[in-house]
Amino acid sequence: MKQCILLFFFFTLSLKAQFQVNGIVKDATTQKALPFASIVSDDGSSSISDVDGKFNIVSKNKILSLAVSYVGYQKNTTTVIASQLFYKILLQQKTDNLNEVRISNVNPALAIIKKTIENKAENNPRKRLKNFEYKSYNKLIVTANPDSINGSIDSVFVSNSFETYLKKLDSTDYKFKQLVKKQHLFQTEKVSKFQFDGKRLKETILGTKMAGFKQPVYEILTFNLQSYSIYDPKYELFETKYNSPIADNALNDYNFKLLDTVAVNGRNTYMIYFKNKKKKKAAGLEGILYVDEINYAVAKAIIRIKGILDISSVHEFEFIPEKYLWFPTVTTFKIVKGTNDDDIKILGGTIEFDGDIEEDLTTRKRNETDYIYLLSKTTNFDIQYTVPVAIKKPIVQVEIKDNAINKPESFWTEFRKDSLDSRSEKTYLSLDSISIKKRIESKLNFGRKILTGYLPYSFWDFDLRKILSYNNYEGLRLGIGGTTNDFFSKKYRLEGYAAYGLRDYNFKYNAGASARVDKFSNTWIGASYTDDLRDIASTDYAVDKRAFKIYDPRTINFNTFYRYERWRVALETRIIPKTESVLALAHTFVTPQFDYTYNLNGTSYHSYTMTTATLSIRWNPRSDYMQTPSGRIETEKRFPKFTLQLTQSIPEVLNNDFSFTKIDFKADYQIKYLNGQRTSLLFEAGSAFGDIPLPQLYSNSPNNLNQETIFKRITFAGKNSFETMYFNEFFSSEFMSFQFKHGFSRIFLFKKIKPSIDFVSRMAWGNIKSKENHVGLDFKTLNKGFFESGLELNQIFNGFGLGGYYRYGPNHLSDVKDNIAVKLTFILDLGL
Repeated sequence: MKQCILLFFFFTLSLKAQFQVNGIVKDATTQKALPFASIVSDDGSSSISDVDGKFNIVSKNKILSLAVSYVGYQKNTTTVIASQLFYKILLQQKTDNLNEVRISNVNPALAIIKKTIENKAENNPRKRLKNFEYKSYNKLIVTANPDSINGSIDSVFVSNSFETYLKKLDSTDYKFKQLVKKQHLFQTEKVSKFQFDGKRLKETILGTKMAGFKQPVYEILTFNLQSYSIYDPKYELFETKYNSPIADNALNDYNFKLLDTVAVNGRNTYMIYFKNKKKKKAAGLEGILYVDEINYAVAKAIIRIKGILDISSVHEFEFIPEKYLWFPTVTTFKIVKGTNDDDIKILGGTIEFDGDIEEDLTTRKRNETDYIYLLSKTTNFDIQYTVPVAIKKPIVQVEIKDNAINKPESFWTEFRKDSLDSRSEKTYLSLDSISIKKRIESKLNFGRKILTGYLPYSFWDFDLRKILSYNNYEGLRLGIGGTTNDFFSKKYRLEGYAAYGLRDYNFKYNAGASARVDKFSNTWIGASYTDDLRDIASTDYAVDKRAFKIYDPRTINFNTFYRYERWRVALETRIIPKTESVLALAHTFVTPQFDYTYNLNGTSYHSYTMTTATLSIRWNPRSDYMQTPSGRIETEKRFPKFTLQLTQSIPEVLNNDFSFTKIDFKADYQIKYLNGQRTSLLFEAGSAFGDIPLPQLYSNSPNNLNQETIFKRITFAGKNSFETMYFNEFFSSEFMSFQFKHGFSRIFLFKKIKPSIDFVSRMAWGNIKSKENHVGLDFKTLNKGFFESGLELNQIFNGFGLGGYYRYGPNHLSDVKDNIAVKLTFILDLGL
């Protein structure tokens, strides 16, 4: 999702210098652009061509000549003419090629890289220095180079047997060129303070401004465009981690070649080209490392990946003589459009690609997305490494000061490292006025609420989940409800709903109030009363935020519910790092709405009372959090995620009928691969000790109807439900389950029909204690295990797909057709 948002927000940076030369480097034979070519002026200034082969080199002195070199090509020295600002430099290929390089002791680059790996601890500032602190200025814009756009007004004439007439005037490129001549498409700036205390690195954002927004979109400020350190074993480039070219096992993944020796900051360095050994598309990184000849530290790094997006990253360092250490000073990041088979929908717009499938190789008119690129540059300054560092509020990785979004212009004049040119100045003026006129900020906030299932109106957010639903017990359920928002109060919250079932003719309702007791930890304390229905034997984690679903297949088909009246007091907090926690006390009166009796020690319970204490914790060890003026948010939702919940009944309090303990646990892990494939793993387990009725036990999320034929059982598939397990077929007092799902790359069947194939496998084991105490439902146990596997063809047409599943193993049924489930699937594509 973040990658798609960044494609919407793009940028470039203007550099003011006394002398500047621009150009492009190409292969003399094929005329293809050469990325990462090294350009050095006669006075020692240097630059690197970007992913399009373009370069600009600046110097305080007059530039007389340029020396251009590239791996596998002969060096070219070009004389600079005073009246010429743009140069097309052609390089002739050598006979040798990187593909022919074999890793052996003969290759000098290997010995250099081995030394670089051996000396990482000594050269890594986070390992070498006990602490450090510095400020940074970042500028990010989305823009396009107007010189690369044709900008002519095209006319299309159509002829028939009678006449030739004008059908269409196309001025799209012309209008776009005029726009980007005046301003950028998007722009944001921020000034931060970074602190490292020997254990952790924290960023405190002192000031930030975003064109078109009074309050910045905070998630954009924390995009992981590139790794902070080149010494990380996994190098992160635009939300994807790759094995670093100087990881301990880098020699297994990369080919290396020594290109040249060049001076960086007055010290001699080896210029080493690296490329991933894998031949397949988007296999890994390539680029150039500048390695200090004496201490084997990285003095500069250029890293690139080319696929759907063409991404380049540059790390520059400054040598600190007293510490004999290279410290990072400038990082640059750029994205341009790469190649892909499918157009990508982003926030209502579409980025078009030329397909590499033969049927798709049709001529396509270039549009705006072919020219747009993003460029981000961060400059570090005021570096301190001798003063002790004490980090305040270290539990968050990024903190935005309350006054960061309201800094005066004098603040930016002091800290801005690159003065704004006319295009940048007009970007703020133009986008701010457009945002106000078109209410962009309010529409963005409106869209966020809709995606989470709420319709905002004034101080109240209506809950879309409460308006209309259906199940086999209530029939059609009509309702209204929601919660107050920040327009009402940032410290207090009211919530509630009311619903009515057209089949059971009963009202259900809820009312609650809560207050925020601490903003930093986002701690709330509240109380509520609920009178409603709930499906039996389903696990409810208190920390789970109920997801917004257009449909819920299980509740549509489910018909065994229990009615509950519950008084509840809860404390919600994020005070523990990287966790969300809920502590709740509840008093609940339960009445099953089906034929069921719980026999305990000679006493029969058809309805019963429970008084419980629940502690629910979700731990996200790899996620990153940001502290904003409005509270803490999870900016990087990474996996794995672990959830643990303990529920304990409180004996002899408020007429509690039972004494029991429940322990519930789940672990969720997702893996995304470079080729577009993905794997999801889900492990769940639960155990109930003591005296506990069936409605509070486990049923493993069944989703199969008790109908005779396969076609009568066709419904929508659930996200994590067992599709061949029948409702109320199994119950457990202790269980564990494992689900595996692997999504392959989309396949081409017909024009515009490119489904994604997902392989699914699920398994579960369980047991129930004192089965004879549960009277009214006939069910089985899972002590022999339950197994099913299936294939899903998702997104065949407008998000709809089809899945087929088969049940096997010890609980395989005698009639083969009873083991087969066919389900519809639906994936809502919002273009995010």
